Amino acid sequence: MPPTTPPFDTTPIVVFGPSGAGKGTLLQKLFAEFPDRFGYSISHTTRAPRPGETHGKEYNFTSMEKFQEMVGQGAFVEWARYGSNCYGTSVKAVEEVEGRGRCCVLEIEMEGVKQVANHPTFPRPRFVFISPPSPEVLEKRLRSRGTDKEEEVLKRLEQGKKEMEFAKSGGVNPKVVVNDDLERAYKELKEWVVGKES
Repeated sequence: MPPTTPPFDTTPIVVFGPSGAGKGTLLQKLFAEFPDRFGYSISHTTRAPRPGETHGKEYNFTSMEKFQEMVGQGAFVEWARYGSNCYGTSVKAVEEVEGRGRCCVLEIEMEGVKQVANHPTFPRPRFVFISPPSPEVLEKRLRSRGTDKEEEVLKRLEQGKKEMEFAKSGGVNPKVVVNDDLERAYKELKEWVVGKES
């Protein structure tokens, strides 16, 4: 008989951290190494599809009226309004990822993290905070992108400071991974998520 693989923990993982901390890069590496273990939930949004976007693939596109109805029904694990549009992660979307035997990864903002942590019926997920080594390094990374105006950089830095304070506040007690060296940070994240044996 072939050796049996121990069941994989499909408890959802909530990943958060400042813009410029390297969340996306670390998650790309995780998904590339374990293509069958993880999945992103497909968010709902009230914005119109962009060219090339498909309903049910990039987003579940919906009307503001239907979105607000879902909010009233408690259908979202977390949701937020950005400008004139709303975005949200539904309980169903997370369950669909789990139904495929995968661990659902939610990469969300701080306010969304608070909602997930305080959701009355959603099982408590595992939280991981991706932190820059220091506010100074974060500023250097954001400026080196060369894509944001000064006003936007300052806004991201201010938000980054709030997120670092929140991670230390004890509200969700996340696993903290300091992204000072990408390979070292990835190794730490991977061991926390899948264990040392994998």
